[in-house]
Amino acid sequence: MSALLAELIAQAEAEGASLSVLRGIAEEAGETAAARALARLGLADGGAAKDMAELRELLAAWRDAKRSALKAVLAWVTHMLTACLLVGLAVKLGFSGWVK
Repeated sequence: MSALLAELIAQAEAEGASLSVLRGIAEEAGETAAARALARLGLADGGAAKDMAELRELLAAWRDAKRSALKAVLAWVTHMLTACLLVGLAVKLGFSGWVK
């Protein structure tokens, strides 16, 4: 509970309001605000849970694809650097005559 809400409840209780009624009002206000926020986001219908599950699966697949692509690029760069190193060593050690 926020400090402002707690202060308002304490003030209303001091003025004679029942604490249980005030807590009920605060809870109902919170649920109403949450329902309004979900409606504004377009998540108030019955299919919203399924939509969110599908979006999470899609996001997980995107992250997996991104991770796989990064690993593939790093492997390719590593292979290229290793090949360049081996060619450089071959030239340095005089193995270029074997190619002719």
